[in-house]
Amino acid sequence: MFCPRLAGDNASRGDTLTRLTLALDAMGGDFGPSVTVPAALQALDFDSQLSLLLVGDPDVITPLLARADFEQRSRLQIVPAQSVIASDARPSFAIRNSRGTSMRIALELVKEGRAQACVSAGNTGALMGLAKLLLKPIDGIERPALVTVLPHQQKGKTVVLDLGANVKCDSVMLAQFAIMGAVLAEEVVGIAHPRVALLNIGEEETKGLDSIRDAAALLKTMPSVNYIGYLEANELLTGKTDVLVCDGFVGNVTLKTMEGVVRMFLSLLKSQGEGKKRAWWLVLLTRWLQKRLMRRFGHLNPDQYNGACLLGLRGTVVKSHGAANQRAFAVAIEQAVQAVRRQVPVRIAARLESVLPRSD
Repeated sequence: MFCPRLAGDNASRGDTLTRLTLALDAMGGDFGPSVTVPAALQALDFDSQLSLLLVGDPDVITPLLARADFEQRSRLQIVPAQSVIASDARPSFAIRNSRGTSMRIALELVKEGRAQACVSAGNTGALMGLAKLLLKPIDGIERPALVTVLPHQQKGKTVVLDLGANVKCDSVMLAQFAIMGAVLAEEVVGIAHPRVALLNIGEEETKGLDSIRDAAALLKTMPSVNYIGYLEANELLTGKTDVLVCDGFVGNVTLKTMEGVVRMFLSLLKSQGEGKKRAWWLVLLTRWLQKRLMRRFGHLNPDQYNGACLLGLRGTVVKSHGAANQRAFAVAIEQAVQAVRRQVPVRIAARLESVLPRSD
């Protein structure tokens, strides 16, 4: 179900059996409960140690649970919410008027300790602001960043941040993202001495914005960070780096462009030759090629790595794509499960205490 796990492949059996509870913003996203509730049931089927709090309108959620069996219902609880934060609402307005919304209540459940993580497909800016307000950033981190783990051509993984939480970033923030990304890659993904690069318009040191060049100069002074220089966007899936750092505007555009191209490619593979009469041997050859290509590139399907962690908070928050389908939202839930079981905030805080002194 879940391709680019946050957890390393060597996760212990004890981690797998840990019981936990997640709070889901069931009303968020383009499709709301029609996607989030079936995805929740799918996640419960996949993990017998998982319990879920579905936050939203009980009158909408309850009918969608009709197919749930007794065992699933025993690990589900509906937490009523009066309203929903609109996906197009300005973050400042949404935060001021957030009391009683499904997103805020889900985050409050984490703050109160009733849930170990929150998953939402709602308004990114509002989620970022409310998470920072309620859960607080880790000491030494100015602003949390949205991070995901992407598969690359070498069958490995690349940590990419920021993906949209911070549209404008100065050099200090980019350096902080680099440190957090390196900690995630090393402690959770399991990459020893991860390579860190800055996303730029060229590999030459003179290229790019002042903030990128200043961040590069700053990273060169940090012996604990294995900084390797600039990378261009066309190298995102090549495996040339283990951590790729950029501001939220560039990261969001880059990720969505890549996802659009991958979806188009996979769609062409599935539809190739449809509606055409061909010789039987050509049909068999086409199907064989399709299967080979799907095996080679199918792991790049965006649905398999949906869900971005808000890295740098004291709690675990995962942002799903607003347009996620059932399969993709279930993957976002699994992202949260793995982040909690691998204790991502605790590991990052411990490493940052030595890597990034509080005085900085």
